[in-house]
Formats: sequence, C-alpha cells, structure tokens
Amino acid sequence: MKKIVVVYYSGYGHTAKVADSVRQGALRVEGTQVDLIKTDEIENKWEILNAADAIIFGAPTYMGSLAAPFKVFMESSSKLWAQEAWKDKIAGGFTNSSSQNGAKMVSLIELMTFAMQHGMIWVGLGILPGNNTSKGSINDINRLGSFAGAMTQANNDQGPDEAPPPSDRETAALLGQRIARFLERLNQR
Repeated sequence: MKKIVVVYYSGYGHTAKVADSVRQGALRVEGTQVDLIKTDEIENKWEILNAADAIIFGAPTYMGSLAAPFKVFMESSSKLWAQEAWKDKIAGGFTNSSSQNGAKMVSLIELMTFAMQHGMIWVGLGILPGNNTSKGSINDINRLGSFAGAMTQANNDQGPDEAPPPSDRETAALLGQRIARFLERLNQR
C-alpha cells in the first residue's frame, strides 16, 4: 500500500477543493491510500506525515507568495528537518489564487525549495501546457501552463463550489495520479 499525504492550508475553501482533487487523482492508482491533513489541524498528525511515502503540499498564493499559515507549518517542521525524517520521500505541490498568474510560480518554488531542504524528491506536473493556441480555452488541462506543480485559479467572486473550474481540478487530480504512479514504479524496481 502506497501512502500519500496531502497537507494543505485553505483560507476560503478553494484550495481545500484542489486538495481533494489531488487526493481523488492519487486514488485512481490501485493500492494507494491518501490522507488529507489541514495545516491548522497538524498538531497530532506529524506521525502520519512521517509514515507517508509521498507528501503533496498545497497552499493558496496570497500577495505574491505562500499564505502565512502554511509558512507556519513549514517552520514547525524544523525538528523533522534536523532529523532528516522526510529524506528521500516523494514530494509535489499545488497552489491556487484568484488571478491567472498571481505569482503562483513563486509559491511552487517555495514549496519545491522546502521539499529540497528536507531532502525530498520533487515530482512536477509532467503535462504539456494547455490554452496556448488560438483554439485553447479555460477547459484545457494545465491551462495555466505550469510544470513545477499544479496551478489553479478561482475567481474571488466565486465560492469553492464554483471555482476553480473543472479543468483546473482535473489538472490537480493528474498531479496526484502522477505521484501515485511514480511511487508504483519505485516499488516495482
């Protein structure tokens, strides 16, 4: 059984919706167990993270970088960093904001750097960009053109039942599925 944890912060519910999409995608791969952990409920769940084969990090992008509550979680992991507790685990990440760009790449780089500091192995999205031709649309997978992880966009006048759009949620699901398949390949070697 491959164990994946999706640890995330969601201020308005949009990133929680994306986290669930990542979970659903990972569950498409047989023999995968996925736990969702909110960073504000992390206190007694560190052992679940430590036992995971992969950790997928997610947070909204606010004001050009990761949301502050997620950064608190990151800093809280420093004792685990010193113990190299997550070394060689698989990692990936996702972020959401209300604008098309909104410095989401900065947030993914922050997540990737955090994973690298822990000695983790980062797995990117692995999908060509969509919405990059005159026939492209909001319905394209990876419409925001990310490679480092899943980027999603939710209009700030829409609730989490309406946004991010289905194409962004499927992009996030494909990230979860890719990481689960990567674990599957590692176990076959």
